[in-house]
Amino acid sequence: MARIAVYGRTFESEKVDSYVKVLELIKKYSSEAYIHKNISECCKQYNHELRGSYNIFDKQADLPDNTDVIISVGGDGTFLEAVSFISDKNIPIIGVNVGRLGYLATVSLDDIESAIIAIKDRSYKIEERTMIEVSINDKKLENNFALNEVAIQKKETSMIKIKTYINDEFLNTYWADGLIISTPTGSTAYSLSVGGPIVIPGSENFVLSPIAPHNLSARPLIIPDKSQIRCKIESRDSKVLVSVDNNSYVVDSDIEVVVKKASHTIKIASVEKTNYFSTLREKLLWGVDIRN
Repeated sequence: MARIAVYGRTFESEKVDSYVKVLELIKKYSSEAYIHKNISECCKQYNHELRGSYNIFDKQADLPDNTDVIISVGGDGTFLEAVSFISDKNIPIIGVNVGRLGYLATVSLDDIESAIIAIKDRSYKIEERTMIEVSINDKKLENNFALNEVAIQKKETSMIKIKTYINDEFLNTYWADGLIISTPTGSTAYSLSVGGPIVIPGSENFVLSPIAPHNLSARPLIIPDKSQIRCKIESRDSKVLVSVDNNSYVVDSDIEVVVKKASHTIKIASVEKTNYFSTLREKLLWGVDIRN
């Protein structure tokens, strides 16, 4: 039997049955079940009493170090919150998709029972994904690690100037709405939407993708993930926006942002029916001819 934790955001009443289905299956196949207080409170709010006993957790410290897996129930945003929540605790994470697209939350509700059985039997695979660490003016942010990307963006109307160095060697000055620094995992997220390439996890690269560059010759660039990226920001506006996955910070525009590979990775648990390439085919509709 496995010790399983479940993370989720607050949710609407029409999704309560989906969450209850996941929780009851977890209780059926796990020796100990922990659920985040958001889920517990929503179930109470919608007058649904959970069968069996669950341990409620709120903070990372509430989870035992020997937790086998944490299951994120929601969409990719919830998955990224769960990643931020566990940070360097070294607990494998798996995503159940009750949201929309689901690049990271790849397990469907139809497959949840087989996925939980795989967790119980420890027959799942572990993929280690690179994390980004970011600091601003040599100071850490409240959440200073990202699985997908760090994005430096304008907050007001004026474009910003991003003087960029790779390992202290000058690369380029981007005049743009912003710059995205993504991991291979994040290459199918914000970076892809601005024309960045898809990079297979494990490729040991970062992608630098400018957002609406003033100079059209500025193109996405792939660099080794051993590189340190240093960005000096200038803007006519007093503030800029720095996003670290789904955490955003409004900061002074005259700053220096340093991005590098984190010392820890995130372990993503995958079951037999899902893999990176099948996810790409499904989510990007590869091989589908919409004319037929």
